[in-house]
Amino acid sequence: MALREQFTEQLKAAMLAGDAPRVSTLRMVRAKLKDADIAARPKGVPAVPDAEILTILRGMVKSRHESVALYRQGNRPELAAKEQAEIAVIEAFLPQQMDDAALAAAVAAAIAATGAATIKDMGRVMADLKARHGAALDLSRAGPMVKAGLAG
Repeated sequence: MALREQFTEQLKAAMLAGDAPRVSTLRMVRAKLKDADIAARPKGVPAVPDAEILTILRGMVKSRHESVALYRQGNRPELAAKEQAEIAVIEAFLPQQMDDAALAAAVAAAIAATGAATIKDMGRVMADLKARHGAALDLSRAGPMVKAGLAG
């Protein structure tokens, strides 16, 4: 089932269950996707593909993590809890991320496969990682590991 269909089905289920916070989050996600679709129309793309939807969802999760940190600094635990709940709903649609050990092994394999030796080869290594692991790869975590692998 495509991601868009999953959002619709989950929204219907949440509405029937009376789960207001989940309904609110799913509506927010659908609005963000609609904005992305509208922005893509001039490029001749009628609807953004699932790969781009995953990128949008990761961005939403990242911004909410930043908000949680700010709310905790500002002593607003109720708002931080609301953001955490939104993160949980959004992350349910993202593919399972690699754990640190699997990511380290993937980075080592990519460095070996590309024959990378210096930091100048980082782009090739990152491209190889993205091609092999795609959605299961968190590039923000992989980048520092690749740098460390090439520096050492």
